[in-house]
Amino acid sequence: MANVPTNIRNREESKPATQFGTDIKNKAYEAGAAVTEKAKETASVVGDKAKDFATSVVSSAGEMASNVGQKAKDAASSAAHSVGDVATTVGKQAENATSAVGSEMKSLASTIREKGPHEGMLGSASSAVANSLESGGRYLQEEGLGGIGDELTGLIKRNPLPSVLIGIGIGFLIARATSSRSS
Repeated sequence: MANVPTNIRNREESKPATQFGTDIKNKAYEAGAAVTEKAKETASVVGDKAKDFATSVVSSAGEMASNVGQKAKDAASSAAHSVGDVATTVGKQAENATSAVGSEMKSLASTIREKGPHEGMLGSASSAVANSLESGGRYLQEEGLGGIGDELTGLIKRNPLPSVLIGIGIGFLIARATSSRSS
């Protein structure tokens, strides 16, 4: 008891041992209760912080998902525009090629007229070929692929049964040609 301060030593000497043990027990209980209360408060604060953090994370994840969705939508839209532009360009090039073929057909018709025979049976045949080439070339230059498609559609509408039979025949010939190649 040499190291114990005098005021505590005097208190200890004046109190019976059971009272001293009870006081220590009560003080330990109070200290434990205070620590428990402080732990509850700290746990509550930590819980609130965790909840705020989780809310923030969920909000950020939602924003990121929205941004990703918007970027995917923008990329798809851009791709669709690109495909549309390519299709338009290809269509224009096909029309230009058709017009060029028409021009070449007319040029060939002029060459046949100039260099082919002018009299007799061969003269009339070369004249008929030149006329057909010239009118076909003029048609291709003026109407293009759109005109050919419209006329073909009209022809099929006017003659549906022969069109179906021709389609079946062409399909049969293509099937025969491809099956004989693979054998």
